Amino acid sequence: MKLNELLQDFVIFQTNEESEVLERLEGIKAIETFSEREQAIIENLIRKSLVSKVQRNGSTLVMVNEL
Repeated sequence: MKLNELLQDFVIFQTNEESEVLERLEGIKAIETFSEREQAIIENLIRKSLVSKVQRNGSTLVMVNEL
């Protein structure tokens, strides 16, 4: 039996701040365009596998993973 079959309603907890930042994160953006607080929130979302971090041409880009 697969894990997906056992867990019908799998939800990753998000704080209100994380939800707001996740909604504003459309497409691929440079992490430097966000404030220091938003960058910390994005790092939390990366740990939760809701956002991906990509290194490209010396800059760090972030993008939302498919939910």
